[in-house]
Amino acid sequence: MNDALISLFTLTILEIVLGIDNIIFVTILAGKTEESKQGRARTIGLLMGMVVRIVLLFGINWIQRQDHTLFEFAGHEFSGMSLLLLAGGLFLLFQSVREIHLKMVGVTPEVQEKGKAYSWSALMLQMLLINVVFSLDSVITAIGMADVLWVMIAAVIISMIVMLAASRPIADFVNANPSIKILALSFLVLIGVSLLGEAFEQHINKGYIYFAMAFSFTLELINLRIDRRSK
Repeated sequence: MNDALISLFTLTILEIVLGIDNIIFVTILAGKTEESKQGRARTIGLLMGMVVRIVLLFGINWIQRQDHTLFEFAGHEFSGMSLLLLAGGLFLLFQSVREIHLKMVGVTPEVQEKGKAYSWSALMLQMLLINVVFSLDSVITAIGMADVLWVMIAAVIISMIVMLAASRPIADFVNANPSIKILALSFLVLIGVSLLGEAFEQHINKGYIYFAMAFSFTLELINLRIDRRSK
């Protein structure tokens, strides 16, 4: 029982860390709808992420069976898992680079999407796709950290409660600082490249990625502090 509790605590912390980028991208997507609906969109997006994670956890046996080779192409073997990682990486790269491009040309994605009568169903579909992508990393971590299904599910639920409580302050901070939003999108590009590497069996140490994220985020916080003092 003690081992299970230790696994639960450790896995919950890891799930929260892995969920931060999920919160940021859900916040960016929620910004495409009316301001009065953004809080609801964030909540639904995060709850959707919890449901997707739990469903995938119940499908652990299926996920573990997806490592056999389906076909070969250009000297690379592709399994069901590698195809999922490939699709997820491409989706993240497309979404993130698109958002960055719109900001660079001076058009905020939120304004552009609202001008196109961006629908609630389209927003929910994007939320679902992004949650599936982020859930893969979360579920793989859970499988590697714990052997008991209830521990994995409990860690996902607890971490999601924490993320729901933190979503509003994080959303306010991201929306109030455009440079943080660009930095977050850049992180997602990095994660997308990491997923593509995994799909082609090129393992990238996640420690390097998280260190780069933490270092860049710390520098940006220092820059924001200096800018505020100089005003």
